[in-house]
Amino acid sequence: MQNYAEEIRHFMESHVSGILAALIAAGVFSFVSGVVVLAFRRWMAGRACRSKARLDGKTVLITGANTGIGKETALDLACRGARVILACRDMTKAHSAAEEIRQCSGNGNVVVKKLDLASLQSVRDLAKDIQENEERLDILINNAGIMRCPKWQTEDGFEMQFGVNHLGHFLLTNCLLDLLKKSSPSRVVIVSSLAHERGRIHFEDINLDKDYNHSESYRQSKLANVLFCRELATRLQGTGVTVYSLHPGVIRTELVRHLFPSFALWKRIIVMPVMMMIKTPKEGAQTTIYCAVEESLANDSGLYYSNCAVKEPAAQARDDAAAKKLWDLSASMVGLA
Repeated sequence: MQNYAEEIRHFMESHVSGILAALIAAGVFSFVSGVVVLAFRRWMAGRACRSKARLDGKTVLITGANTGIGKETALDLACRGARVILACRDMTKAHSAAEEIRQCSGNGNVVVKKLDLASLQSVRDLAKDIQENEERLDILINNAGIMRCPKWQTEDGFEMQFGVNHLGHFLLTNCLLDLLKKSSPSRVVIVSSLAHERGRIHFEDINLDKDYNHSESYRQSKLANVLFCRELATRLQGTGVTVYSLHPGVIRTELVRHLFPSFALWKRIIVMPVMMMIKTPKEGAQTTIYCAVEESLANDSGLYYSNCAVKEPAAQARDDAAAKKLWDLSASMVGLA
């Protein structure tokens, strides 16, 4: 054993320069790798909204604001002085989120209202409540959503992702248009996704009853968001109400709760480190906040945004005929004249 130790010591003494070089190289590699990782993480975080606009005296309604980017958006707008309404399905989480927002922002004017976007009656009930009890509505943020869930149906029999992500918000927005017009200049902000680029509207089978695929359903609903924004902006020209759709980025939120459990173990092992590199909810909320408050956007409407800047959406999202056709179909499905 002693001879073995001596041999090791002799080898190290004889090759000290080579060992030092190897250690330095390893250190340099680790340093460079760390710099690359940090740079990539910063790039993934994206731009932040730099607007200092105040919202004192303004009222904001945000759907799905009890968690994720909705909650972070609510916190930011509360810090700007707005009256913030959290419209949520889970009232326990909503009240908890509202109290946290009040404490963090110092703004006590944060309220909770019930909204289940999978129920058209719930949407109408909320709209009636807002119309009867709110004097104004300056910003409506259609944020809530569901992602890649199984083949579920809404209370009214619609495919869940299309029903929640599009139809519920379509009805809510239309029901609140008079109050938005009365409060003008006002804004409607619609949270879509980059997923719209691979989507298409299945007009012949809108609920995907013939061949359901959770990813295809999600992409359809996100394309519907962008088309809704485009047609709504056209219909609201000259009213003082402007409309914006956006991609918030890839974010660590509860939205992927239906997706992650379906992964094989090896996929989860690969995905977990990647999840640490993508946007936090606060980072993911920046483009929503930008569309809600940025002063330079006051005269823009119907555009699509990503990373706090205008971005051209996919070709199928710029189809005016499809946007009108979707509007007419949606109005028929939710019972609007």
